[in-house]
Amino acid sequence: MRRTGMFWALVLLLAVAAVALALALRDRPGAVTEEATEMAQAALPAAEPARVVPGSQAQVQLSFAPVARRTAPAVVNIYTAQVVRSRMANHPLFRYFDQGAARVSNSLGSGVIVDASGIVVTNNHVVEGADEILVQLADRRQFPARVRFADARTDLAVLQLDAGRQRLPVLPLADSDRVQVGDIVLAIGNPLGVGQTVTQGIVSAVARTAGGINDSGFFIQTDAAINPGNSGGALVDLSGRLVGINTAIYSQSGGSEGIGFAIPSNMVRVFLRSARTGRLERAYVGIAGQPVTPDIAARAGLNRPAGVLVRQVQPRSPAAEAGIRPGDVIFAVEGQEVNDPQTLRYRVSTQPLGERTTLTVVRDGETRNVEIPLRAPPENPPRDLTRLSGRHLLAGVSVANLSPALSLELGGGLPERGVVVTEVAAGAPAARLGFLRPGDVVTAVNGERVDSVDELQALARAAADAMALGFARGGRQAECVYRVGERFFCRG
Repeated sequence: MRRTGMFWALVLLLAVAAVALALALRDRPGAVTEEATEMAQAALPAAEPARVVPGSQAQVQLSFAPVARRTAPAVVNIYTAQVVRSRMANHPLFRYFDQGAARVSNSLGSGVIVDASGIVVTNNHVVEGADEILVQLADRRQFPARVRFADARTDLAVLQLDAGRQRLPVLPLADSDRVQVGDIVLAIGNPLGVGQTVTQGIVSAVARTAGGINDSGFFIQTDAAINPGNSGGALVDLSGRLVGINTAIYSQSGGSEGIGFAIPSNMVRVFLRSARTGRLERAYVGIAGQPVTPDIAARAGLNRPAGVLVRQVQPRSPAAEAGIRPGDVIFAVEGQEVNDPQTLRYRVSTQPLGERTTLTVVRDGETRNVEIPLRAPPENPPRDLTRLSGRHLLAGVSVANLSPALSLELGGGLPERGVVVTEVAAGAPAARLGFLRPGDVVTAVNGERVDSVDELQALARAAADAMALGFARGGRQAECVYRVGERFFCRG
């Protein structure tokens, strides 16, 4: 009897200890990310029907034919022709000869009809520089088309078909934020010119930041086979909705290796709105930030590296208006977790202008939801695009004043103030020495801070014989030094 009483006393003691430990863990600063996760998840839209894994051989043998039959008619082949003139075309010798002066370059790609009025979305690189564009539907109808709106940085273009009153099939846009890893998708396009082809795969990643493809750097990754010619084609879900525009592949062979990238449909939706006005406008936050590292997470009281650490807040920006401060960690946008500045920029820029969006923010160990207004960034100061001239190291370099608008337009995490290099002319000193490239931000000349194009011009002209040029690239500072008669060198 005594042993039984001692046993139950020990059980009670262990239960009390467990409750005390749970309360202690709840109050630890390290648990703040769990609270942020809960708040972010509370802001998510209502859940869609649960995904179900096939449970029988009969279910495995189900066909995707109904989806393909419903969506393929709205995916088109795009044929382009471009007149390429020889460099010798203007030579006096060719005035009397037609041979060799010009040739026609043909290429092909894919596109998606998204509006019955004849609006087609494709990649900019499919139609860039084209003199003639012909679109062929799956039913073999052909229509001439013209570029209505295009942007090389987002690598998207909107075409207008000349279809008269003919009825056209349309593919509706899905909410790409609801796409999940593991979802089955179909890729439809015209690979290698063999004709319309449907391939099947899954979503491999939904927030893949692949730099060098477009300025948002944000893609849906899929293992559905995508090959040259698929560019501009459709990535569709099993409900027959467009979730992305197939844009690029990662390949060492030139063919599909199961790593394809599609521009999400929510970015396409923003681009279509911009096509109506003729100007690409996207919402911005107005902060400079960096991913949260393990060290930052430990100092901020987070139990794992997550979110974007705010380093700077631009005055009069939406972030400043909402009370965002340096040191805050932005954990989510509308319940969607963000772990780097590119994802934060994408999540905000795909929200409709004129409305408000909710950021989940961690500050001093506490989690809160903050609303910010959604508006386009101002171009202040004006960009003042200028090619520098004179007898100095920067001759032939084109520069512009950075602003919130230009920073968002150029992408790549550029600051919202300063002077950015936009082009380096072939043969310019900077090109021959290979030390400057587009996207570099000039910070100083001979120790003098540079804040504007006018200041840079004046300082460069005064530094013909000797120049110590400070600039930033990818957040890292560097300096290159030139003196007449001495060796040119860079450090940093």
